[in-house]
Amino acid sequence: MSESQNIFLVGMMGAGKTTIGRHLARRYKKRFIDSDHEIEAHTGVRIPVIFDIEGEEGFRRRETAMIDELTRQDGVILATGGGAVLNPDNRRCLQSRGFVVYLRVLPNFLLERTSHDKNRPLLQVANPLARLEELFAQRDPIYQEVADIVVEGGRMNASAIMRRIDQELQRQCAV
Repeated sequence: MSESQNIFLVGMMGAGKTTIGRHLARRYKKRFIDSDHEIEAHTGVRIPVIFDIEGEEGFRRRETAMIDELTRQDGVILATGGGAVLNPDNRRCLQSRGFVVYLRVLPNFLLERTSHDKNRPLLQVANPLARLEELFAQRDPIYQEVADIVVEGGRMNASAIMRRIDQELQRQCAV
């Protein structure tokens, strides 16, 4: 893998993109960036506040601008927000500017990981599992389409996920 090559992590909220992204950045000596954290840093407010003030549509506009900016950089590991792939412009940026890894985690595991996190506006509903299932049904085909590799991450720990990503990167980058 070259120094300038980017790796972009996509997947549902709670899939482990930030955790795996940090591990990948250390392993490949690249800079880790979380697009949601960058949006918060640029706006000075948390994402739930953006949702409250601008709605999901306003947040998605900010997210698209941020994805465009971040994917233009070289040598980064980028964890995207769960809904970033909904926008075709984001998908084009991700696919054309780096290697895309989809961390695929089923809704029941996602619920375990996100049940106490109040920083997830889309899950502040009466039935979070039903919401996760709905989002997964909508997004999974899009994640599959945009990904260079798909890693099943439900029961696997970070080390096992990293081994799988390493194997695929070596296999696909050697071609």
